[in-house]
Amino acid sequence: MKIRFLGHSSFEIEAGGVTVVTDPFDSGKVGLPFPKVGADLVLSSHDHLDHNAVDAVAGEPFAVSGPGEYEVGGVKVRGFETFHDDKEGKERGKNTVYLFQVEGITLCHLGDLGHVLGEKVAEEIGELDVLFVPVGGVYTINPEQAAKVAAQLEPKFIVPMHYRVEGMAKTFDELQPISTFLEEMGVESPEPKKELSVSKKSLPEEPEVVVLEI
Repeated sequence: MKIRFLGHSSFEIEAGGVTVVTDPFDSGKVGLPFPKVGADLVLSSHDHLDHNAVDAVAGEPFAVSGPGEYEVGGVKVRGFETFHDDKEGKERGKNTVYLFQVEGITLCHLGDLGHVLGEKVAEEIGELDVLFVPVGGVYTINPEQAAKVAAQLEPKFIVPMHYRVEGMAKTFDELQPISTFLEEMGVESPEPKKELSVSKKSLPEEPEVVVLEI
């Protein structure tokens, strides 16, 4: 399995002849270019332009945009209803957390999660290999909360997303940089990787934070 960061909360996951793209974004909204990429399956966590630009993905992907159970091309997906804020959605509405399995690897994309997970959802997610977690705060959980969620789920790989990077639109100026989350996790800034290769044999014994470059 190969995982590449497309920017913001969007990733391209290739495995078993299937390509999954998470939370494709509108370039005009985010201020970053969205790369030319095709997919068989697109997962959109909520209906905001920086997470739901399915039309930006080439091909004719099957699009999932809410809770439920799905299977596309051998990829099993389960969507959990959560909230975009810590007030049960009263400020920003709902958010879908996706748990999906490809080639025996279990991944979880938290979308714009706005709160620490409840015990029931955390238990249902279960054993996890790769966690995509928002860390920038403001519109999502902040670095401290992100560290708590990572501790709740205990994944093998922790991949941060939704943080401030150079070139983003002014709307995102208040997002925390990646360094704040790394400090919260107590890890030195790792050298960003162009992609993350994952297999059952390559999974680390202890949780590892991986920063991917755009």
